[in-house]
Formats: sequence, structure tokens, C-alpha cells
Amino acid sequence: MRKLFAIALVALLLGVGIVAIIETDPGYLLMAYGNYTLEASLWVGALLLLLFVLLVFLLLRLLYRVFSGQRSLVSWLGARKSQKALRLSTRGLISFIEGNWQVARRQLVQGASHSEAPLLNYLLAARSSAQLQDNDKVHEYLRAAAETEPGAAMAVEITLAELKLQAGEYHQAIAALDHSTRNPGRHPYVLSLLRRAHEGLQDWDKLLELLPQLHKHKLLSTEDFQQLERDVHLHCLGDASANLAQLQGNWKKVPRYLQENAAFVAEYARRLIALAEHGAAEKLILRALKQEWQASLVRLYGYVEADSAKQLVRAEGWLKEHPDDPQLLLCLGRLSARDELWGKARDYFESAYRQEKNGEVCAELGRLLDALGEPTVAAAYYREGLLLQENSLPVLPRPDRFVHDARVVASV
Repeated sequence: MRKLFAIALVALLLGVGIVAIIETDPGYLLMAYGNYTLEASLWVGALLLLLFVLLVFLLLRLLYRVFSGQRSLVSWLGARKSQKALRLSTRGLISFIEGNWQVARRQLVQGASHSEAPLLNYLLAARSSAQLQDNDKVHEYLRAAAETEPGAAMAVEITLAELKLQAGEYHQAIAALDHSTRNPGRHPYVLSLLRRAHEGLQDWDKLLELLPQLHKHKLLSTEDFQQLERDVHLHCLGDASANLAQLQGNWKKVPRYLQENAAFVAEYARRLIALAEHGAAEKLILRALKQEWQASLVRLYGYVEADSAKQLVRAEGWLKEHPDDPQLLLCLGRLSARDELWGKARDYFESAYRQEKNGEVCAELGRLLDALGEPTVAAAYYREGLLLQENSLPVLPRPDRFVHDARVVASV
């Protein structure tokens, strides 16, 4: 209360002072413009100037509010569109995860129109189109993704390659990764895609070139990489079977630990035998058998055409430690037959038959006995061997004795 009274008293005194000054000397103000003049006291002119300044201030403030309001309106409308785009993108992502490809594509494309980051929308729309087998739309949305974000060219290429791999279009997948393969160190995932594509094409030479990079970037577990390495080198040996130099070159590329593997030794020996390189095959087999006994290699030894007498003596020496090995007995039968020891060959084949009945042993016995003039027994072995190979025949009734079928007789 006292403060308000003090303020009122000061204002009153100030007003009285101003009035006294005005009455003492009101001053004079003259303004002229062309043929017009304005005369007034100095204090009236000051009051008019003050009112003019206040009017200009109010006008500027009004204009500021009008234009700032327009900007606010634009921002508000833009924010609404962005929110709508975000809602559509979210719904599109949910539909994509749920597998509603048609709905997902529509929502994602609609959401991309006002999205601040439309790249993901277009990439997912392309994947949805791939699921719908709409190849034209796939390329359309991938182009849109590349245009909206030029720095995402690699992501677009990888997406296209993945879609081509899903469709089994391996050549197109490799072509899509053309630029990405120039610097695989920055994008090692590209190597995984290339591996899948070359595996699909069974291009073992390309996979062989890719193995060092896959190992360097550790894109596979140790077990998976070793399995891939085995498959690649085995197929490369098989593909080179018509060319000795290429076969030997591919064998040198096989890692040391695989060169000691029985399956690899057997494959290499088999290819050498196919190329009539019997001497090299024999050395390879004998060296491997000294390290470890392998029935598969013993079986292959029966295919080697060298000094059959020496081979037979050597193989018979193995009988002391492996008397019941059916593959060794089969090998001995073949070596005996090659040395024209027919009785011994028959004994070995029959011993192998007693140890393990299979189509191969039955076939050897059949053709030997047929040549020895025992066609009936030979036919029995042939028949048994055929039935052993066809072990999935359905169970059918059989006649107790041979019955002539009138239909068969009539057709003759």
C-alpha cells in the first residue's frame, strides 16, 4: 500500500512539473511540405511523434505475427504428413514381417512419399514385390531407392543380389554384385553372396578362388569352412579328370591335411587310373596304406594295372592282418583273374561273397563262372546281385509254379 502511494505521489508530482514546464514555455514547431504547413507547439509535436513511432511498432508486430503464423501453419501441415508417413511405414513393416506382401508394399510406398528416410521403404517394397513375383516392380522400387539415397548404391546391389539368389537366378546375382566385388574387404557379406551363387552354379573353380577371402574374413565357422573346402577340392579333382596336368595342378592346391585324407587319396587315385596313370596311382595307394589301412583304397588297388604277379603277392601279404576284409578278398580275386589264376580268383570271390554279399561281388562271380562254363550258377549270382541292388522293390505275391499265360501265348 505504501509502495503504491509512493508511486502515485511521484507520478502526480511529475505531471505537475511537466504542466508547469509547458505553461512556462510551450515551444513552437513548424513543418512544411510543398504547399502544406503544420504549426503546433513543441510538446504536441513530441506527442504526435511518439504516437507515430508506436503505430509503426504495432504495424511491424502485426506483420511479424502474420508471416510467422504462415510458417507455423506450413510446419504444422508438414509435421502431420511426416507423422502419417511414419504410421504408414510402421504398418508396412508389420505387414512385411507378417507376410502380407501386397498390403505391405502399398503401405510402404505410400509412407515413402513424405518420409524423411524413404530408403528402407523402397527396399522392403522391392522385397515384397519379389515375393509377389512382380519383377518389374522390384526394379522400379530399387531404382527409387537409389535415387532417394545415392550413397546407398551398395545396399541396393546387395538387395538385388539376394532377391536373385532366392529366385535361383545365380548368373544375375553375380552380375548384380559386379561393383561390390571390387573391394570385398569393405563389404565381406558380398563374399557370402558370391559363395552361394557359385555353389548354385557348381562353379568349383570360382569357389576355389574365393576360399582364401572367405577364410581371411572368417565368414564361416571352422567346421563349415572345412566342409566347403573339402567339397570344392573334391569337385575340382573330378572336373580335371580328362587332363593329367590339370589334375596334378589341382592336387597340389589341395591343403596338406586333406592330401592325407582317405577320401581325397581315393578320388585322386581313381582319376589317375581313369587316365591310365597306373604307376602313379599304385604309388599313391601304397603310400597311403602304409599310413593307415583303408578298405576303399584296397578296393581301388584291384583296378591298378601294373605287375599283377607282384601285386598279388603284396596283397596276399595283407591277408595276415586282415583275413576277413571283404574288399581285400575282392581285390585279391581281381588280381588273381588278371594273372589268369582262375581257381584262386574263384576262391577269393567266394570268400568275399561269404563275408559281404553285394551286387559287385555277385557280378564278378557271375562273369567268371559264365566264362568257366557254368552259366546256370553264373545266372544265379547275376540274379542275386540284381536283387541286392534293387532293395526297394514292393512285396508282391509269386506263383507256386510256372503257369502259361494265354494272353502271352496269343500275342506271340
